[in-house]
Amino acid sequence: MIDVHQTLLGLFSRAITAAFPDLPEAPCPIVVSSFCDYQCNAALPISQFLKAQGSAILLTVKVANIGDASCPNKLNNLLTCIIFLRARGSILESQLSEEELWKNATVCFKTGTRTRFKIRDYLIPVRVSGLSVSYLDVTGHNGGLQGSNSSGHQKKDKEPSMASNIYEMIKSIKKPPRSVAEEIVQHVESSDQVEKIEIAGPGFINIFLSRHYAIGCLKDILLSGVKLPSLEKRLRVVVDFSSPNVAKEMHVGHLRSTIIGESLSRLLEFLGHDVVRVNHIGDWGTQFGMLIAHLQDKFPNYLKESPPINDLQEFYRESKSRFDKDEDFKKRAYQCVVKLQNFEPDHTKAWKMICNESRKEFNKLYERLDITLTEKGESYYQTRMVELVKTYADEEELAYIPNFIETDENGRKVMYGHPNDPIPLILVKSDGGYTYDTSDMATIKYRVEEEKADWIIYVTDAGQAMHFEILQNCAKKIGILDDTKVRVDHVGFGVVLGEDKKKFKTRSGETIRLADLLDEGLRRSLVKLKEKERDKVLTPEELQAAQEAVAYGCIKYADLMHNRGNDYVFSFDKMLDDKGNTAVYLLYAYTRIRSIARTARVTPQQVQEAAATVPISLDHDKEWKLAKVLIRLPEVITRVTKSLCLHQLCELTYDIATAFAEFYDNCYCLEKDSAGDIVKVNMGRILLVEATACVLRKCFDILGLKPVSRM
Repeated sequence: MIDVHQTLLGLFSRAITAAFPDLPEAPCPIVVSSFCDYQCNAALPISQFLKAQGSAILLTVKVANIGDASCPNKLNNLLTCIIFLRARGSILESQLSEEELWKNATVCFKTGTRTRFKIRDYLIPVRVSGLSVSYLDVTGHNGGLQGSNSSGHQKKDKEPSMASNIYEMIKSIKKPPRSVAEEIVQHVESSDQVEKIEIAGPGFINIFLSRHYAIGCLKDILLSGVKLPSLEKRLRVVVDFSSPNVAKEMHVGHLRSTIIGESLSRLLEFLGHDVVRVNHIGDWGTQFGMLIAHLQDKFPNYLKESPPINDLQEFYRESKSRFDKDEDFKKRAYQCVVKLQNFEPDHTKAWKMICNESRKEFNKLYERLDITLTEKGESYYQTRMVELVKTYADEEELAYIPNFIETDENGRKVMYGHPNDPIPLILVKSDGGYTYDTSDMATIKYRVEEEKADWIIYVTDAGQAMHFEILQNCAKKIGILDDTKVRVDHVGFGVVLGEDKKKFKTRSGETIRLADLLDEGLRRSLVKLKEKERDKVLTPEELQAAQEAVAYGCIKYADLMHNRGNDYVFSFDKMLDDKGNTAVYLLYAYTRIRSIARTARVTPQQVQEAAATVPISLDHDKEWKLAKVLIRLPEVITRVTKSLCLHQLCELTYDIATAFAEFYDNCYCLEKDSAGDIVKVNMGRILLVEATACVLRKCFDILGLKPVSRM
């Protein structure tokens, strides 16, 4: 499958360039249209642009022999022209005052357009968008602003005046949109994707796709699977997402980062990139001092026997309470931090025990949500933080860069990446300790220099956007990051809200544990399935598979279907509705699709054999509508890759399901007799159904939904 939109964009961009060879940055909007298949809406903006060229010309005039007596005449002619254009409502603005005009060898007049009409060396003709050379030779060859020649003799200015000739040029430039559209269409190359092109109304170019091309795409899907063209360059992409804190339970606040990061990783892997999924957990810092001190007191035999920490969250609360109230405990906690940072064996073992307990709980949730991650927490970069500070913030080191790093009034080593950055990056605290900023700078250095990343994606809440902007600015300033070689994106997202439109919390005001949220999803999905009496027709194993698919699928899809930049309201009632744009509706649609071939007793092998010989049926309007939606997948994948907004893929998935519903209601794949026995199988439509299943399954895979054959 290829990106039809990109193909059409190239096709019409080349046509516009051929029709208007000097038009800079030719606009070429190609959009999906309900009047046809795609529509090129370039004619109107090009027409407006040509009109703007006529009424707002940028003139660069090279004035020769500025000291010559003829100069006043040259400038007077030029000013006469400018006054003439202004009188006709132009938007010319002089960059230079009249006094400066007399003093400068180059006179420029500025407009809102980017086009430059250059009259050099006494109006030697030049090319202008859509115009022949003769249009520019407004006063005759070497006429108009004529200065002294090399022999010192003067030539008389030619008539008609420069102003009137430029006005004639302006009139010649203007073209109505329909004329522009006609010129574009004349230059469009033939293409396998396009059946016909029509001009409608004032200049809309309607593009109709070829059914023969669509049939070829669908057959490729059936024979080879859903595939995209090979990448021009395979990138190493680091996706940083989820990132919970050790000794704290994952909560609803981790939901969006985990779901969005996983789906982006799946998308990039589908494209063929080398994706590294990183869980940058919070497993280092001062909080471990109090946790280790509390572990030593509560389980003094921890070095010989693994401590039974059943509730790590409660363990954290106990240690925090002691830290806040007991000064002796606080001092001991700080001592434990120092020993841990020096990698003292007993304290390192205690730290590993606490991390392992957290890791077990994290992995249970990741397994339920089908999330794959490689853990590289803050501790992984501890030694690299030391090296970073030595290199960039230690005045005794040769690599210390005083212009970049400064000591503020509080004794902190700080850095501003850009003069407009509102706050600095803090590399070293006044007590010599490191910060999250130090960790993040060491991390990006590692990812660029050691992990050889071509693209780094951070998936965190939108509130951290400023931090990552400052981080990138500082990394570029000290030479760690070159944004011409490494792409860095912060994928920010909004807040999960309750139905009261406030932050999603329990009734007692506590943050909702992610495990509890998933359990509630399972409970509600089972109730929904039993309401539809699915427990009476499904085996226990099938019922459990459907329950999990609905529960986890509805939670994921409800997150991904919204523009990630917006907050969204979490509502199980809406998520579990089997009507509208929900995971439940999509999963039901898929099971219906899969049931058709099963009912017709058509095996996968028979589908493969038929795909090679039987033409796919696209004669009916609903068949053609479904096919056109299916072949839009590469186009949508391209857009999502640029924007990193997965709701666009959700919209396509829903469009496929609704287009299939229309097809299913209007186009019979099977014909039965009065006894209910199948008398005819329309294999051309069965192939279309199976191609739909293939594309939907790929969309589900990227979005993290698990389809089931029976539901």
